Amino acid sequence: MYLLKLLSRNALRHRLRTGLTILGITIAILAYGLLRTVVGLWHLGVERSSPTRLVTRNAISLVFSLPISYRERIRQIPGVRSVSYGNWFGGIHGDEKYFFANEAVEPRSFLELYPEFVLPPEQKEAFIRDRKGCIVGRKLAARYGWRLGDLVTLKGTIFPGQWEFVLRGIYSGAEKSTEERILFFQWDYLNETLKKTAPRRADQVGFYMIGIDRPDLAPQVAQEVDGIFRNSLAETLTETEKAFQLAFAAMTEAIMVAIQIVSYVVIVIIMAVVANTMAMTARERMGEYAIFKAMGFGHGYIAAMIFGESLFISMSGCAIGVVLTFPVAHAFGNVLGDYLPVVHIERTTIYLDIAFSLLVGIVAGIFPAWRAASIRIADGLRRIG
Repeated sequence: MYLLKLLSRNALRHRLRTGLTILGITIAILAYGLLRTVVGLWHLGVERSSPTRLVTRNAISLVFSLPISYRERIRQIPGVRSVSYGNWFGGIHGDEKYFFANEAVEPRSFLELYPEFVLPPEQKEAFIRDRKGCIVGRKLAARYGWRLGDLVTLKGTIFPGQWEFVLRGIYSGAEKSTEERILFFQWDYLNETLKKTAPRRADQVGFYMIGIDRPDLAPQVAQEVDGIFRNSLAETLTETEKAFQLAFAAMTEAIMVAIQIVSYVVIVIIMAVVANTMAMTARERMGEYAIFKAMGFGHGYIAAMIFGESLFISMSGCAIGVVLTFPVAHAFGNVLGDYLPVVHIERTTIYLDIAFSLLVGIVAGIFPAWRAASIRIADGLRRIG
């Protein structure tokens, strides 16, 4: 307790300098925590992917379609529990600036395959019965003020035209990380319209979603699916849902790497700031350290004082930064709520904040501690006054 009191008094001897240093550490911890959170959210869909779901798409590219007739052949493969299908629609509602995902799916098999989209039973049945029905996530409905029975209009981009849907359900996520800003509507409605307006595009799906009995069957089922359609007019590529999500994340991997690099650069910069503060402190107190030596205190005690003061400053900034990270992240999530599913500070981020703060405190104290411990008493006393 006495040593902690001594360290705190030494650290606060120059209140302005110490305060600014702690403020710098606090800002660095906040910046690192938020940047790491953004990177984690970008890969959230990958981490939440189910190991018992596969995705089959055209082997050339996702923009090329597959015949609807593939469904029954996939269903007959051993280990396949269920098969659903859909198309990325890419429609726009109102201002293009606020784009949200929208997909055409086969409602019954899709909702069975994706239990993370929680829908009341009566709304589920209403969606299945109404060919023009659609369901939306809770956050999306709140954003536009939609209620059950409302008419929702999308302007088609991939499938041109004005498309009208009746809102039959508002789903909630089974977990906080579940995306609640997607619109799903019936694939049959899309297909029947295409038969009238663009017959050559009808009876085609963008992807198949396959539910399997066990995760260990994924390689075998994927191989069999692709083997069945090898050398056909539309060959397939089947992969786990995680691999499918990773393909999208890889498109922006360079941006994520840049953000990670920036987060580490922030730590290095604040390490230099703390090191400079401790160097100035040690230089000013060389006379005091010489007196301690003359009184019989060893090198280890003097070094411990300097390391302790450095750790006191760095950990004080860390504590304030960690405490502020949660309200700042919450405010950050409210501002960017249209782009991020949920802002969640992981425990790993807090542990890394603490680890980096300890590292900063230790590294910043190495040179001043070595210099103070190695100075001769006579040389140190010359600095008095």
